Amino acid sequence: MKTILNVIWLVLCGFWMCLGYVLAGLLLCITIIGIPFGVAAFRIGIFALWPFGYMAVDRRDAGAPSCVGNVLWLVLAGWWLALGHVFTGIALCVTIIGIPLGLANFKLIPISLMPLGKEIVPTDQPFAAR
Repeated sequence: MKTILNVIWLVLCGFWMCLGYVLAGLLLCITIIGIPFGVAAFRIGIFALWPFGYMAVDRRDAGAPSCVGNVLWLVLAGWWLALGHVFTGIALCVTIIGIPLGLANFKLIPISLMPLGKEIVPTDQPFAAR
């Protein structure tokens, strides 16, 4: 079932969301200071490409720099991205077929708000990163 949902997601919005995150990641990697944010954008892009069957978990080895980076990300870009995911999730939930896709959009909100210190793992291994 998750493969079918991933293919529908990829066709309807996953490719475009991934492309947007990858372009943002490339722009962020231009400066040395932006490289961690660019890597986080690439990670979100991969997750946005194929979200069913994966989840984001906290990394235990993430320390104070990731916390400071998350605050910067939240202020500069995170809330815009989360707002976009909220609106597209609501729009997808209008139809019965789009409800799982809307829920996947809502699943992307926490990682789009604070991506540093997170790891993407398969849902059958949620404790693999710990």
